[in-house]
Amino acid sequence: MTLPLARARKLPRESVILAAAWIALAGPMAFAQGSAAPGTKPAASVAHAFDVATIKPIAPDGRPTHGWVGLRNHPDSVEAAYITLPELLCYAYGYMDVRFDGQVTGLPDWALTQKYDIQGKISAADLPAFQKLSPDEQWQWREAMLQSLLAERFSLTLHRGTRQIPIYELVVAKGGIKMKDAETDPTPPQLGKDDVGKPLSTIRWLKDTTIVQAYSMKSLAGILSMPAAFVGRPVVDKTGLTGAYNFTLNWSIYSAHAAANPSPTDDATSIFAALGEIGLKLQPSTGPADTIVIDHVEHPTSD
Repeated sequence: MTLPLARARKLPRESVILAAAWIALAGPMAFAQGSAAPGTKPAASVAHAFDVATIKPIAPDGRPTHGWVGLRNHPDSVEAAYITLPELLCYAYGYMDVRFDGQVTGLPDWALTQKYDIQGKISAADLPAFQKLSPDEQWQWREAMLQSLLAERFSLTLHRGTRQIPIYELVVAKGGIKMKDAETDPTPPQLGKDDVGKPLSTIRWLKDTTIVQAYSMKSLAGILSMPAAFVGRPVVDKTGLTGAYNFTLNWSIYSAHAAANPSPTDDATSIFAALGEIGLKLQPSTGPADTIVIDHVEHPTSD
C-alpha cells in the first residue's frame, strides 16, 4: 500500500540550518506531529529517485568531516553530513519539528547510532522540470528521492500510527503579548532582509539571550519542540496569533544546554520564565502525535 507524503510544518530556511547545528548538541533530529494513513512498505507519492547517490558510514566515534552536520539542499542535489538513520527519516517523511521518546520504534541498535555522509544528485534529464517547480513542490520532490533512497539502499519498510503524548500548548499569557509586530516595528533587530527588502525570519543565539526577527508563533513552537531547546515535550501553537513578531528572549539554547533540564519552577533563565516576559506561556496538555514503526531495515548498500 502506498502512503502519501506527510506534510509537516515547514520551519524557515534559517531554522533548518540551525537545526542542523543543534544535532551536535542534542543528538537525534526532531520530528513533527502529523497524521498519515497506516500501511506497509511506504513509497513516495510521486516516483522520484536520485540519479547517483553515495552513502559513506562514519567510523565509530568519528568526528564530522564537513565542518557542519545535518542536511543541505543544493540546486541539483541533496547533501547530508554526520546524519543518523532516524534523522534521515525525519527529512524524508517531512517530520522536522517534534521528536519524543518512542516515536520511532523497531530500529536495531546500530541504526540509532551509526552516522553517515550522504550525497544524492538529480539527473540532468529531471533537472529542468525540477527547477520550474515551486519551493514547496521541490521540497516534496526531495522527500520522494530520499524515500526512494531509504527503500532501495537500506531495504527499509515501515508503517505509521498515532498515540497520545504529553505536550505543551503555546498560549497568550494573562495581560497579553509584549512582542512587536514585524510589519510595523520602528526599531527592528536588523537581522537581514530578502531580495525584495522584507525582513527574514531569523533567530540569533547569544550566550544568555535570543534575538528573534519576523517569527510566527507556529515557527516558534517548532523551534521549542526541538530536542536542543530542552523543553521536554512537543510544543503546539495555540496562541491564535497569525502575524510575525520581533522580540528578545532572556534565554538561549546555550543556557538551556548548560541547564540540561529546565522546568516551570526554574529561574528567569528558563524558557518558561523567558516566554512569560514576552506575554506567552507553555500550558501542559496532551495531544496526538505520529509514530513510525520500522518493519525492516538493513545496513545500506554501497552503491
